[in-house]
Amino acid sequence: MDGIYFPGLGIFFNNVPSGITLFGINIKFYGMIIAAGFFIAYLTAVKEAKRTGQDPEIYLDYLLWLVVPAILGARIYYIVFNLKEFVAEGKSVGQTFLDMINIRNGGLAIYGGLIAGAIVAIVVAKKKGIPFTLLLDTITMGILIGQIMGRWGNFFNREVFGRYTDSVFRMAIPVDYYSKGFLTYLTDSGIVTDAMLKNQEIVQGVSCITVHPTFIYEGLWNLLLLIFIFIYRKKKHFDGELFTLYAFGYGVGRFLIEGMRTDSLMLGSFKISQLVAIFCIVVAIINMVIGLKRRRLFDPAKMNVAQSGEEQAATKSGGEKTTAVEPGGDSEASVAESGDK
Repeated sequence: MDGIYFPGLGIFFNNVPSGITLFGINIKFYGMIIAAGFFIAYLTAVKEAKRTGQDPEIYLDYLLWLVVPAILGARIYYIVFNLKEFVAEGKSVGQTFLDMINIRNGGLAIYGGLIAGAIVAIVVAKKKGIPFTLLLDTITMGILIGQIMGRWGNFFNREVFGRYTDSVFRMAIPVDYYSKGFLTYLTDSGIVTDAMLKNQEIVQGVSCITVHPTFIYEGLWNLLLLIFIFIYRKKKHFDGELFTLYAFGYGVGRFLIEGMRTDSLMLGSFKISQLVAIFCIVVAIINMVIGLKRRRLFDPAKMNVAQSGEEQAATKSGGEKTTAVEPGGDSEASVAESGDK
């Protein structure tokens, strides 16, 4: 039962494997897509670096330094806020460790990857002697492309979906796709809800749960954001503005879409991704205000106009002084001439 269906849209994929087998090794499409995402993000950053007169080699170094920390950051973030999935009574330390490093079935949190990426960016910018904010702007479109591609990795893994829905955009996943043990885990963790199981739909003769395809929603939102930043990038007012727009736009989209998901990492009764999204939005707004204010204060065009005005005022003031002295000189000469007489 490897199908994925969108019955409301009349789209039916009858065979969607999660990976391929090469030389007896099962390779997940998720990992292949993530790797491709890194590469395409790098090519995008290189192109943007050339457009802005930077050394493209900086971004090759950044990529090479980034890959391992980004994956580690994304995994550690997921583990920290989902410890109950890995640490259980009676479970050996060795098995716990193996489960923690096994990312073949997903379990990577984008925010963790972004945090690691920011740390690496700070180090690279310092070593290469370029502004950190310029580096962020240069990689912004690549980040979005990587995120868009990564969401399609979720498609092949049948993960990152939302709550039950019977809307026209619903995605149908055959219940029999999941093994009995894994389905039990999904129901116990609340990812597959009672509403999904009670409202199963028969699609292509198969019983399916129908859910919001939130990974597609986020991918489309990021695509719109990417198009906007691509068009706007030549009009930016200060270094760091593109990344600020990304942080704001992504934060808004993630906050709204996260509300639909059933697999969210939680901090008490709050969804962690929504809290981080709010933080991103607030910081982005503050940074935008500060950036635009500095731009107005230190606008070269305005400074040139002001300087030109000062020079004109000085010239005018100097001219008046000269005029005042000359008449005085003539007057003194007249007095002297009168005395001689």
